[in-house]
Amino acid sequence: MSAQVIELSRASSGRLALLGTGTVGTAFVARYQALQARGLALPPFRWLANSRAVLACDGAPERPLHEIKRAPRLTAAAAPWKQADSLRAGDVVVDATASESVAAEHALWLARGVHVVTANKLGQGAQQQRAAQIAAHCADSGARYGDSATVGAGLPLLSSLRALVEGGDRIHRIEGVLSGSLAWLFHRYDGSEPFSVAVREALAAGFTEPDPRLDLSGEDVRSKLLILARASGLGLADGQVQVDSLVPAALAMLPHAQALEQLAQLDAPLHQRWLHAREAGQVLRFIGRVEAGAARVGVQLLAADHPLASGAGTDNRVAIHSDRYHDQPLLIQGPGAGAEVTAAALLDDVLRIARTQTTERR
Repeated sequence: MSAQVIELSRASSGRLALLGTGTVGTAFVARYQALQARGLALPPFRWLANSRAVLACDGAPERPLHEIKRAPRLTAAAAPWKQADSLRAGDVVVDATASESVAAEHALWLARGVHVVTANKLGQGAQQQRAAQIAAHCADSGARYGDSATVGAGLPLLSSLRALVEGGDRIHRIEGVLSGSLAWLFHRYDGSEPFSVAVREALAAGFTEPDPRLDLSGEDVRSKLLILARASGLGLADGQVQVDSLVPAALAMLPHAQALEQLAQLDAPLHQRWLHAREAGQVLRFIGRVEAGAARVGVQLLAADHPLASGAGTDNRVAIHSDRYHDQPLLIQGPGAGAEVTAAALLDDVLRIARTQTTERR
């Protein structure tokens, strides 16, 4: 490919653009083509982008996806898609990245009437001001913000919370296992092997980020708690979440490659916690909890029969306490990690937007 950015042609309204061509972006393209083959009405795929390039897509996106992954790496940080100033009202941009710089564009796109569908938690799960701008621009422009993939990989968490609030219910507390990778790790770890062995297995299976410290730090759960809190009306600023990271300070400071070589630094602290839990007849789970004005993320000891201690694999398990669910919380459980389920959640939001646009034009 001779150029890192290819000029994009103008097309009819309701076009689809994809940002991010990693595992989630690749799964998104595969599912898009599968749904299209089944005859579902989807916006035409016009371009896709990563940190290397932007490629126009006038037909099936599979070939451009293959080509863009082979594009030369840029020597400095860049956002090539910013040079593709083709997004306009009625288009749908899908953010399959975890990029702060991309999340910073969400509100601007919405203000222009561009629909945003995202797996990126840094839109509504970071600064309170950014989340407020996203909501305000949606209200002003009529653009929609599809965020089903940001928490629970498409489980009906956000939709359930919003339905409860719209129905007059008051949410008092939300708590649960919100990380599919950490759910898998703490179900897998039984003290017989070092914790770092389980981390490497999760990395190889694609359950964690390429740098597993991002999962182990608890920052992913922190962002999810902020998103849930803001969807449920629990006032919470980004600085009000206390996070107890699993990553020792010395390991956190290492470059990515060195950190992967020294994951054994995780082992002794986790083994001590596991021994303490076993002696108490309990289990370790990585829990996020939020209530009005306060939130905490970290490892907790739970009774083996505790509602949040069950589940399997990468399952998320979340308890919602409200006026309606006072004596017994509403429990929502299901797969909380994996490129395929995340891509499916993204496509679900794209389909909802496409169907709404079709209805509005009638």
